[in-house]
Amino acid sequence: MKPSLVILAAGMGSRYGGLKQIDGVGPHDETIIEYSIHDALKAGFDQIVFVIRHDIEAAFKDRFEPLRPEGVRFSYVFQELDSFLDGRTAGSRTKPWGTAHAVLAASEVVHEPFAVINADDYYGRDAFAQLADWLETECTPHHFAMVGYRLANTLSEYGTVSRGVCVLDEEGFLARVDERTQVGWQGKEIHYMENGASRVLDSQSVVSMNFWGFHPSVFPVIRERFHRFVDERASDPKAEFFIPLLIQEMMDKGDVRVSVLPCHDRWYGVTYKEDKPLVQNAFRTMIEQGIYPSPLRPT
Repeated sequence: MKPSLVILAAGMGSRYGGLKQIDGVGPHDETIIEYSIHDALKAGFDQIVFVIRHDIEAAFKDRFEPLRPEGVRFSYVFQELDSFLDGRTAGSRTKPWGTAHAVLAASEVVHEPFAVINADDYYGRDAFAQLADWLETECTPHHFAMVGYRLANTLSEYGTVSRGVCVLDEEGFLARVDERTQVGWQGKEIHYMENGASRVLDSQSVVSMNFWGFHPSVFPVIRERFHRFVDERASDPKAEFFIPLLIQEMMDKGDVRVSVLPCHDRWYGVTYKEDKPLVQNAFRTMIEQGIYPSPLRPT
């Protein structure tokens, strides 16, 4: 069975200042999502699942349905504040609960091994090819995967970011992800802040950019863990149920091993509005190199 691609696209884009998920970056107004879909379909994925909000459903369908190739499934599922609460209350919270909560929305339509990406991040065609092959040949209920990027290939030139720095065990499986904040270049070094002090990070550190490979058996685990998270954290309107938190708990219990698939491609994202020209230039260069056709869309 071919794997599915789950695209997390319900974010608000507050730092960007708009609905960046459908903002064009290619020479013919192509979105980053379109390049991700292009790479995923070439790699062998045959269902694209958009995790969105009801208020942006029309905009997404207008943008992407005309691009759906014959024989490819496009599915739309919804992450809302009250999704999967099952009678629990959200307290004073006003937005959904984070990336693991978003993945749970895909349980309605995904019944095969699947990948998860962020809508506004460019991951590179090699990453899709690697993960598609892994999902078809190695994925089990107790064996997941994550694409790992080199830290230096993931930073914005226009502000600091948070990055999950991966620590591997003796066998090369993921042991933990250390969240580092205010990560950015200082001259030729990469620094982050910890307890008010600036510390250096190895530029070749492997980091998680939220590109995961899962078995569908993860869905009931997410649901159970999400209910516990709400019971414990509903009073904190800023608490978020992130994928790494879920995976760390599963690894600590010995329920799952996570392979780290190394990727040396440059990652691009539009965290800040100022990032957009850099991403546009990157796609122009990749088109000149023959990596992508232009226009990307079928005519």
